Amino acid sequence: MNLFTAAETTANYANAGVAKSKLPISKMLWMGILAGFLIGFPSCVTNIATYALDNNSTIRMTSGLLFAFGLGTIILSGAELFTGNTLITISVLEKKVKVQDMLRNWLFVYIGNFIGSMLLSAICAYFGWLSAGSNALAVYSMKLATGKMTMPFQNAFFMGVLCNILVTLGVMFSLSGKDGISRFIGAWVPVMFFVTCGFNHSIADMTYCMLGLFAKNVPAYVESANAAGIALDSLTWGNYITGNLIPVTLGNIVGGVLIGCTMWFAHLRKSGNQA
Repeated sequence: MNLFTAAETTANYANAGVAKSKLPISKMLWMGILAGFLIGFPSCVTNIATYALDNNSTIRMTSGLLFAFGLGTIILSGAELFTGNTLITISVLEKKVKVQDMLRNWLFVYIGNFIGSMLLSAICAYFGWLSAGSNALAVYSMKLATGKMTMPFQNAFFMGVLCNILVTLGVMFSLSGKDGISRFIGAWVPVMFFVTCGFNHSIADMTYCMLGLFAKNVPAYVESANAAGIALDSLTWGNYITGNLIPVTLGNIVGGVLIGCTMWFAHLRKSGNQA
């Protein structure tokens, strides 16, 4: 077979989680920054591919088809993505990693992801990329960001839960492959599902939201937004933190831990390794 079984994949991840938890902080940060870029690039791709479209279903399907390639680039490059690393729960349940070491990984990888997303967003906003379509791309990015950071807390939370159920399944499906094509397709399908459905991914939303936040600092983009009748009063860092960053991150943690616990319970607990 060209695939690992689900049990083998879960056991392999339990060992991979050990290696992840032992990474030096500097490597967690650097590989986290890389993952921030690698998830940020598909966010930019979907914005520029859809900013001139009007039909919501077409926008979502186009975004899903394109964005979904991002997770495969992260897995194949060895970058560290916070949402995928919620699966280190498997290693903790196998008693191979301590909870504090898992949390240490989550913290520094998350910081790295944020830095990478912020750098990419700032470059795109301040060096002309958002000027496409006579600033229409900037207007679209600000409108999208506003929508993401003004969802009710509970909506953002549960959309985060559903998102990371699919993302972590994508990680597991990818790692079940023994060749590059299998690993890419395994990651692609669940991610395509979550993006098409409009669920929320905390790291991708970093780029989506910060593109809008940085664009708001460029007078020409604000002028174009005003001319288009787009209100920017809600496009603030405070709304981003409380309306998106916190609830979506918490939801992603819950979704990822649920899959980690499910895979461990189904495939490792019954092996006799646990009491």
